[in-house]
Amino acid sequence: MRRKIPSTTALVGFEAAARHQSFTKAAEELSLTQSAICRQINGLEEFLGVKLFRRGRQGVQLTPAGQHYSRQVSARLNELERDTLAAMGKHGTNNILELALVPTFGTRWLLPRLASFREQNPDVTVNLTNRTRPFLFADTRFDAAIYFGDGQWPGTTATALMHEEPVPVCHPDLAGDGALDGEAIARLPLLQQTTRPYMWRAWFDSLGLKVERDMAGPRYELFTMLAEAAIQKLGVALIPPFLITRELDSGQLVIPFRHSFRSTDAYQFVVPDSQRGNETVARFQEWLVEEARRFQTAEAGR
Repeated sequence: MRRKIPSTTALVGFEAAARHQSFTKAAEELSLTQSAICRQINGLEEFLGVKLFRRGRQGVQLTPAGQHYSRQVSARLNELERDTLAAMGKHGTNNILELALVPTFGTRWLLPRLASFREQNPDVTVNLTNRTRPFLFADTRFDAAIYFGDGQWPGTTATALMHEEPVPVCHPDLAGDGALDGEAIARLPLLQQTTRPYMWRAWFDSLGLKVERDMAGPRYELFTMLAEAAIQKLGVALIPPFLITRELDSGQLVIPFRHSFRSTDAYQFVVPDSQRGNETVARFQEWLVEEARRFQTAEAGR
């Protein structure tokens, strides 16, 4: 049965025109004439039975239907391009691991160690994509994921890698001449981590302190954002030291009070049920678990 799908050429032309809000600029980008773009858009509108652009003396403007459709088309074309590049990159091998992971952990902990995996597994290509929250594997191309949580992810098997032990960090100017205690830190602006909304409360609880404003303050989704906000003297942040070794070693950030607590959640390696028996995933998991073990052993020896 023939699918009810317009031509890819028309969709590419529409996406470019919608992005530029201009038929002329779309034509320049695609090395076509403006009249060719107009014909593509007119044909697409006829196919859909919907007006996608308003034409006027000042140019063209997306209709509400056009705005909605352009978002959908852009997302699908991006996915198609990624899938095409992946297929082109395989060169007859299926040893490509598509891994979703939390950004700062991926950049600061995993990437510096990936060379050793590559040395042991030269036939495997690992592609990394940032994802800060759980998702439905069935809706993605991911073979596995690394996220921070309790491991309860339906339709998957999770293996705990390591817990977090965050410490307060701030610009040296906020720390003052001497070390701060918990009560002094409570009086500073508290920078919050969006995906760890109760982290400051847990930290104060571990000191036996009740702080009314423990959940107040600007929120940032990534630890890298928290670190930069602290560097800019916006307040004090709670961050696991292993994620900000550069900032601590350079003196951009200091630890005004060396008190921490062990998180109940952990970094988890998550494999969907559909990938059970995937040899590439299993090889990566074995390597990853061993790297996490070595790291924790080294940290405990400090």
